Amino acid sequence: MDLGLVLQTDPPASLVVDRMRRAEQLGFSHGWTFDSCVLWQEPFVIHSQILAATERLRVGPMVTNPATRDWTVTASTFATLNDMFGPRTVCGIGRGDSAVRVTGGRPTTLATLEQAMHVIKELAEGREVQLHGTPVRLPWVRGGSLPIWMGAYGPKALELVGRQADGFILQLADPFLTRWMVDHVRRAAADAGRDPSSIAVCVAAPAYVGEDLDHAREQCRWFGGMVGNHVADLVERYGTAGAVPTALTDYIKDRKGYDYAHHGRPGSRSTDFVPDEIVDRFCLLGPVAAHLDRLAELRETGVDQFAVYAMHDAIDSTVETYGEQIIPVVS
Repeated sequence: MDLGLVLQTDPPASLVVDRMRRAEQLGFSHGWTFDSCVLWQEPFVIHSQILAATERLRVGPMVTNPATRDWTVTASTFATLNDMFGPRTVCGIGRGDSAVRVTGGRPTTLATLEQAMHVIKELAEGREVQLHGTPVRLPWVRGGSLPIWMGAYGPKALELVGRQADGFILQLADPFLTRWMVDHVRRAAADAGRDPSSIAVCVAAPAYVGEDLDHAREQCRWFGGMVGNHVADLVERYGTAGAVPTALTDYIKDRKGYDYAHHGRPGSRSTDFVPDEIVDRFCLLGPVAAHLDRLAELRETGVDQFAVYAMHDAIDSTVETYGEQIIPVVS
């Protein structure tokens, strides 16, 4: 199993770069950042510095979206980074959450996301596409390669992953829900005539190593609130009649909105509805042995990478512990 590190692009950017450099030294394979241009600094500028400071680390957003950036700009950005540093980028993409909602927008439709993934990949790999009735190609791209990994939760989105994406990003670490969603992706891939095993599976969630579970829960409870935004969209679309497991949807019944000013932050005021049980299921908490046990469960469901969301008061110690005691066991 590969291990990735997910960071927010809070200033100073130099600290983000230093942490990604250290992650590579410790054996992490991927370096991911949030992409929400109002809440954090511009990720792709920082990605260029991460790539320059590392040799093997694969870098990308977790996740970008089709709304806040022109698709040709997104494709050109990835293609430029790959031309400069080798094929070391991954385009993590989804319908959009904080990046679009903080400016009054809404996530895009799956149809728009499907078209955007096609255009971005084709252009970044040097092929021509039809865009608004006009043939478009990046003439300077030669032999480009850009994996597209899509974030998803609901049945229709999971089907799109299986039909089109190179990888699946799931932002929670519950083994039951992971198995349910991976099975949906694989069935959709098989139905589309694709090899289901060719789709990379990445689970991303907070990890906090330590014996004080109460403190760890409070540092990671924000994650249940963040995931709740997506779950609320699912309930609005599918209801609670069984299209999506109640193990995912039940916990948001007392949700009363969300304040993006505290998005992805410990102490968020928008997480009062998130019970301890959800924090424990969605995140990796406790001593090293507990992390190893959960990672073994996730591997059994078909997970290829676990990406550590490091947004708490123990970022560096968690990264160091993963590098010294967990990566040597699971990789």
